[in-house]
Amino acid sequence: MFSAFMLLLVSCSPKDFVDEPPSTPLLGEQVLVTPGPGMPVEAESMPSNNNLDVVWHNDRVFYAFRTAPDHFASEQTRLHVVSSVDQVDWEHEVTVHRDTDVREPRFLSLGDKLFLYFAVLGTDPFAFEPQGTMVSVYEEGVWSEPVWMSDDNLIPWRTRMVDGVATMIGYVGGDEIYDLEGYPAIEVKWMTSPDGLNWTGHTVWTGGGSETDFAFEASGRLVAVVRNEAGDSEGFGSLICSAEPDSLLEWECRHDPRKYDSPLVFAHDGEIWLIGRRNVTETGHFDLGLDDLSHDTQFLNYSAEYWQTPKRCSLWRVDGDTLLVDHVLDLPSKGDTCFASILPVGEKSYEIYNYSSDPDGPDVSWFEGQRGNTNIYRQRLTFP
Repeated sequence: MFSAFMLLLVSCSPKDFVDEPPSTPLLGEQVLVTPGPGMPVEAESMPSNNNLDVVWHNDRVFYAFRTAPDHFASEQTRLHVVSSVDQVDWEHEVTVHRDTDVREPRFLSLGDKLFLYFAVLGTDPFAFEPQGTMVSVYEEGVWSEPVWMSDDNLIPWRTRMVDGVATMIGYVGGDEIYDLEGYPAIEVKWMTSPDGLNWTGHTVWTGGGSETDFAFEASGRLVAVVRNEAGDSEGFGSLICSAEPDSLLEWECRHDPRKYDSPLVFAHDGEIWLIGRRNVTETGHFDLGLDDLSHDTQFLNYSAEYWQTPKRCSLWRVDGDTLLVDHVLDLPSKGDTCFASILPVGEKSYEIYNYSSDPDGPDVSWFEGQRGNTNIYRQRLTFP
């Protein structure tokens, strides 16, 4: 199945390249979604509303979000799924509650079925305890009971259809991010499935990388952004990667000292765009260049500093030739923010769903934002 997927991509006809850089897209009005007047009573919100996903399925928008007392792991956590025809008035679909933390909801619309994948974690607010991925299937108006898709601590990061093939990119070994025992060996996995339930795939990167997303240029070249929070021998931050159409499993990556948390990568008119968290400092770097310290001590220093600075959710442009990332604009966002999902609503427009501390409130640190209230908003992004 994976080989067939490669052949499909290689055979795609490239579009003509545009020599001039694209114009800056425009942002529409920010609209509060959760908590909001259009939410059903069954989808009751707690103070922290964050991890989310949206998708079109059978002419309806399906929207899933995590709600909990705060950003950290809790047995009170719930995943609510709602749907709408107008993104204003929502109907309750299903709520997932397993007496432990659940997050990273990911939809996949495959034929008449809609799949909801989500990561199961622990209850310790000071630990990252991935247990695996579960899946629930929506068919003929009914949601199935969740079953284990993977119990090898896989965290699903993005799911989408690529040339008619169901794909998922995720990572295994996320508990090593905070292990502090030398260089980690986290595996970024790229998988395909014929039916949304049975997945096979390959490890495309091993090291400190975890959250990963990718898109394809008009030529068929893959461009990916990998959060490299755990670091490796070359540093911390992110990895900006590419792979040629005839060798999509062979990634060439460049280190970036900035950490684009929760990367969402998409293509528009052959250009590659990224929505990810921005560190509001003079350089924006996560890696502060303390190379004389041990790897573990660097991680502790960088993480402590990162927690104490403000954040934004930002749109970036990624150059597949140079693997450089340029900041384009900030979405209205502050404090704890940035876990975006994108919904096409026309040839040039997208609805961006994202969470944030009060965008009009004080510019608090990330850690302070994680302990406070966060809401989910949507906003139209339109390209010229």
